[in-house]
Amino acid sequence: MKLIVTGGTGFIGSALVRRLVREPGCEVLNLDKLTYAASPESLAEIEDAANYRFRQIDIGDHAAVAEAISEFQPDGILHLAAESHVDRSIEGSREFIETNVLGTHALLEATRAHVSTLNDDAAKRFRFLHVSTDEVYGDLDGTEEKFTETTAYDPRSPYSASKAASDHLVRAWSNTYGLPVLITNCSNNYGPRQFPEKLIPHMILSAIAGKPLPVYGDGAQIRDWLHVDDHVEALWTVFTTGKSGETYNIGGNSERRNLEVVETLCDLLDEVAADRRPAGTSGYRELITFVTDRPGHDRRYAIDTTKIESELGWTPAHTFEQGLRETVEWYLANESWWRHILSGEYQLKRIGSAV
Repeated sequence: MKLIVTGGTGFIGSALVRRLVREPGCEVLNLDKLTYAASPESLAEIEDAANYRFRQIDIGDHAAVAEAISEFQPDGILHLAAESHVDRSIEGSREFIETNVLGTHALLEATRAHVSTLNDDAAKRFRFLHVSTDEVYGDLDGTEEKFTETTAYDPRSPYSASKAASDHLVRAWSNTYGLPVLITNCSNNYGPRQFPEKLIPHMILSAIAGKPLPVYGDGAQIRDWLHVDDHVEALWTVFTTGKSGETYNIGGNSERRNLEVVETLCDLLDEVAADRRPAGTSGYRELITFVTDRPGHDRRYAIDTTKIESELGWTPAHTFEQGLRETVEWYLANESWWRHILSGEYQLKRIGSAV
């Protein structure tokens, strides 16, 4: 099976690429623009694999995408390329529209052209998996409900609005042109190799550096946490066994308040990294600092995983406690990876990939 993964050098994308390269019979082409959030070092263990290829491509470049698809002749595409950090979308939304909306449009059009050249059997087997977020559904504050696949869209940040737009485009290309698509909407991911701007790695690295741990508002915002490896297994399950045209919500069944997540991280660090605790403190919790909440900050997200569990048999393998401990231990044991990120050295690898 020949598969294209877009955004395969990012956090979730690289985890997926590593998983697919190990899948017997799979040949993988990674298309990635190599933005600031891409770390080629996340793929170091498979970059020389015979069944792995990489091309630096902006998915918004229709000609380059069409050429890559035409040359590779994929049996399926797993689309993860996206700008994804809410704070950055608030500061500057243009890149989010260009990548998440216009980039998805260019990819859909190139894919449609490719599928039109396939024979009937190959066209029936072809699949386009679009990976999205639970943030498109809005805010569950004040309710006991969870997001289902039929929850009405109510995006509330530039990021979630751009992802909602891309979801609608994918469905439209399915309904109008018959493109065989699948859509997944996932909850907050965490795990090894996540870019340090995200909550969990940011708190881990700030804590061991003795820096303040900034918590927005009162820290009572609730998120459902999904280990990246569980997410990757869910994506592969959906891609291989999901019903074309369907949407599947993917969650970790682990709702936690943001403050609770940070406190748990502090307690884990007190246990496994007491020797790095800042002088004059009795515990990492003393570094927690409450800061002004960001604009339009949703209070609660929660995923109902009934559909993917009952129809496809997928359930998360990690408990939040197990996954968080594993994540903390990974960052402590892999300083070279994240120090290259913080120092900017990883960008030299990105530049080298482009030459």
